[in-house]
Amino acid sequence: MSSNESSKADTQHSLPLFSHLLELRDRLLRIVAIVIVLFLSLVYFANDIYHYLAIPLTSQLPEGSSMIATGVATPFFTPIKLTIVLSIFIAIPAILYQVWAFIAPGLYKHERKLIAPLVISSALLFYLGMAFSYYVVFPLAFSFFTSTAPEGVTIATDISSYLDFVLKLFFAFGLAFEIPIATLVLCWTGATTPQSLKEKRPYIVVGAFVFGMLLTPPDIISQTLLAIPMLILFELGLLFSRFYVPQESDQDIQE
Repeated sequence: MSSNESSKADTQHSLPLFSHLLELRDRLLRIVAIVIVLFLSLVYFANDIYHYLAIPLTSQLPEGSSMIATGVATPFFTPIKLTIVLSIFIAIPAILYQVWAFIAPGLYKHERKLIAPLVISSALLFYLGMAFSYYVVFPLAFSFFTSTAPEGVTIATDISSYLDFVLKLFFAFGLAFEIPIATLVLCWTGATTPQSLKEKRPYIVVGAFVFGMLLTPPDIISQTLLAIPMLILFELGLLFSRFYVPQESDQDIQE
């Protein structure tokens, strides 16, 4: 092969990679644009959003107590930070769609039919995990914390510390509620089988509590309230995993 032919072949091989990189860039820009639009739409209500987020704690504070801001710029930047994170959370379906649209052309027909419901379920389960933490975990945890304060100690939580605390719990519970999806994917790809997971159930129980310990703040309530739903969701994923069996062959024609 001559040097000109070799150069032409290299150029032809590099074009698909270059086009994929361009598409990846475009989809990342779309994701950023969506988050920015959501942020600009919500930033005016930043203080109201933070007030709503703080209700599980402020409703448990003793009469006359309130949250505080220890930094000079904290009252401004903390609600802004919350609004940015909220914009990303709201954009999760759009983000997953962009990821799906990027990888879909490389999947077989049967793979696209299986992954599409998983993508939708992932977003719904993440939101469900956040809702569970806000409406179930927060009231129980904050009620316990405020009732066990030593005598003479005034509870006055810094708004920035509170935000960091609840965001960790939101992420932990949102991630934990993805367990059914992870179980289905593992069985679908052939990495494991439902029967194998059943045999490993005792180890998974221990792992759920270890996972809860690592992801949540160091209190037994948050750890337990995370571990128990994880085990329930694992059993749910195990129940449906029999419908996601590995494909014996790839005879489907890509569309």
